[in-house]
Amino acid sequence: MLSAPPERRRQVAAAVLALPGRAGRLRGLSRSPAWNPAHWRMRLGAMLETEIERRRLFNWLPVPMGVGVILYFLADREPNLLAPLIGFALFAAAALLLRRRRLAMALCVAAAALFAGFAAGTWRTVNVAAPALARIHVGKVTGFVEALEQREKGVRMVLLVTDMPGIEPAQRPRRVRANTSSTTLKPGDHIVATARLLPPPGPARPGGYDFARDAFFRGIGAVGSISGKIALAPAPVAPSRELAWSIAIDQARNALTQRIASIGGGQAGAMAAALVTGKRGLIGEPTNDDLRAAGIYHIVSISGLHMVLAAGTIFWLARALLALSQSVALVWPVKKLAAVAAMLGATAYCIFSGAEVATVRSLIMTLVMLGAILVDRPALSMRNLALAAIIVLAREPEALLGPSFQMSFGAVAALIAFAERWQERPPDSAAASWPWPLRPLWLSACGILVTTLLATAATAPFGVYHFQTFNPFGLLGNALALPFVSLVVMPAAVFGVLAYPFGLDWPAWALMGWASGLVLKLAHWVAGIERSTVVLPAFDAVALVLFALALLWLTLWSTALRFLAALPLCAGLALASDPSRPDILIERDGSGILVRGPEGRLILAGRPSRFVLTQWLHADGDSRAPDDAALREGAACDARGCVIRLKDGRSVAYTKDRIAIVEDCQRADLVVTPLYASGTCAARLIDRAALVRDGATALGSAAGGWRAFTAEDATRLRPWTRARPVQPAAAPSSTARAPATSAAEPAEEAEPPQ
Repeated sequence: MLSAPPERRRQVAAAVLALPGRAGRLRGLSRSPAWNPAHWRMRLGAMLETEIERRRLFNWLPVPMGVGVILYFLADREPNLLAPLIGFALFAAAALLLRRRRLAMALCVAAAALFAGFAAGTWRTVNVAAPALARIHVGKVTGFVEALEQREKGVRMVLLVTDMPGIEPAQRPRRVRANTSSTTLKPGDHIVATARLLPPPGPARPGGYDFARDAFFRGIGAVGSISGKIALAPAPVAPSRELAWSIAIDQARNALTQRIASIGGGQAGAMAAALVTGKRGLIGEPTNDDLRAAGIYHIVSISGLHMVLAAGTIFWLARALLALSQSVALVWPVKKLAAVAAMLGATAYCIFSGAEVATVRSLIMTLVMLGAILVDRPALSMRNLALAAIIVLAREPEALLGPSFQMSFGAVAALIAFAERWQERPPDSAAASWPWPLRPLWLSACGILVTTLLATAATAPFGVYHFQTFNPFGLLGNALALPFVSLVVMPAAVFGVLAYPFGLDWPAWALMGWASGLVLKLAHWVAGIERSTVVLPAFDAVALVLFALALLWLTLWSTALRFLAALPLCAGLALASDPSRPDILIERDGSGILVRGPEGRLILAGRPSRFVLTQWLHADGDSRAPDDAALREGAACDARGCVIRLKDGRSVAYTKDRIAIVEDCQRADLVVTPLYASGTCAARLIDRAALVRDGATALGSAAGGWRAFTAEDATRLRPWTRARPVQPAAAPSSTARAPATSAAEPAEEAEPPQ
């Protein structure tokens, strides 16, 4: 250093002398508000105070209520209704007593809402409880035809049972849903027929859609088919007033469905009829596939879009007609009268379209929005959405578990949150100066684009979780189709219904058929684009909860607090990006299995139903069709069964012959058979008795064996779970399976609601 030039020595000395100052600046930086925890606590407290002043905490009230509903469905046995009611009363009283202590009151209100959700689930189950068929029943069944739906092949009907010989009255299902080829039936007929009925099927895979639970809350205790002659029979009792009302509505719906479909023509007419009456049976599966691929399947399921368009059309029409009279417009509250007319029209539309769960939910949301107009409140607000959610959860708590509730409320919450932010922006003076019609066209195009983007982003996690598909061109499909639906199809539907009693409705249905045909052509074109449907693997429910929390946090807060939604969003993405996939999937009756081969692709053995196989493949992120021949590549099969090897070298035997079971038990590591097996087995054995007990089964590789996941937990005793046969004492070997006394074979499949 001493040998360095003098100039260099002066630079080093200056740097050393400057160190204390730099250290001081670093200490000052550490004391900066950006790095001070107390500063952030103060900022968070200030933002929370702002949220309280804006009365945003009410918007969170449905969240603890929903948590209570989820806890009810997680119970392993049916709870006592008195317990949650007592909890609700205690915490509601505590909130009233502690109203001067804000934090304590808020916690008590949240706890009361949680108990209210739990009590709503318990109360709903008590009110809809009805027996479900315990095993296969083939025999006579008599009852009233409560509802009919024409399909491409035959008819699907709901039968209100009056007698079922061979089944005790206390164990007789209240309603059964059956398919038949007869087309001469009509709602209200009391029939006698020979039917093959089965218990409502449980999930096709662990964690999948549970049709049995949905059927329970619809009052359906059996599904199946009717073959042979159907005869009319005298009714043992007169139909109740409720049944007579339901029959009259269904008769009118069927008559209008046939008229619209015949005038509209083909699949366009079937789609137009579905938009008015809710009867979707005439829409073919290829058309449904095109609509799903284009991301516009929601337009044929009567829900929020249709209810808003119908109510909006009636509101505009009533307001315009009232405004024609100067005396009425100056004296009477025209806007409120139009809102009342829209409420009545929306209610009638809901009743006439079948009052399905999604339709009733949409009606409640619409009535709350229109009711806000009557009390001079903003119609579109997060507070009204929260109130609608509370009403829906109190009325139909089971809806929370379905995709329809999650997607509809998620989309509306995102749209309202965006509208709130949009109102805070300064007006665009350039766009305001545009001449007509450029400005309305620009606003309409931007509105469709933005709302579709927001709704797609908000509902994508729920769609992937329930259906394992994502439609990347849904934005294009909605942008092309929604203008026709909003401006032509739904207004024509309203005018057609009003003209129907006068016999002057055919121009409206013809116009609807023309516009629906254009929508179907657009859907077919979008569906033809490569990768219009992307199949993604199913992720865990924990990831879904994180996605839902991120959406709630982002939309329900109005301050910068909402940006903390990035935390659960990133955690959900991390979990969803690496889902756990089972190595073996077994059909609930043992009719087929899927095994992950050495190359990581699933290999098929047996013949499971097409519906179940599609669910399996989609849950694994596999886009192959159920009839793809490549699914069977890698399986060594003969007349008695198949053998498939896993990546780790272990072998799985699928056996259809009793003699082969003995051989496979000595050679394979896992034996799966649709037969009942007794005796010892050196390998792990899953036979018909185990599947009757556990339902569809998935196995993942574990150290020295497999980790099993079952669709039906035998320890869960809920009203919608299957009645399982009593199992005899187990054989001495731990690997043996005792035969069951009876089994419930898979019943008619049903897709989850969309």
